[in-house]
Amino acid sequence: MSMTDPISDMLTRIRNATRVHKKTVAMPASKVKQGIAQVLKEEGFISDFQVEPGTPSAQLILNLKYGETGEFVIRSIQRVSKPGCRVYCPAEDLRPIVRGLGIQILSTPKGIVSDRTARRDRIGGEVLCKVY
Repeated sequence: MSMTDPISDMLTRIRNATRVHKKTVAMPASKVKQGIAQVLKEEGFISDFQVEPGTPSAQLILNLKYGETGEFVIRSIQRVSKPGCRVYCPAEDLRPIVRGLGIQILSTPKGIVSDRTARRDRIGGEVLCKVY
């Protein structure tokens, strides 16, 4: 079976792993997924990530984060732009998610960034996902 949307697969793996309070989650690595992991780390949704080389493909391993009493840091993670229906957003149309507690992750000409960075640098792009 070939995977048509590797980003959706990544988000689903994260969603499933957080629901059962796993410490780490592994998936096939790619530049885009590493970019998403970097934004999640910078915004405080995961504690860390690493790429382990391997055959046939490298593995991206995310270290998930929970609150002191075990509450979810990632309450919701949803795909916005899909392969069949791309969603693009100019910088001026980017609105804060959950009153600024959540983020949107965008693929822009400057790489993969959070909506905060995109607003600050006034760059729009494809909205990959929403996290809160």
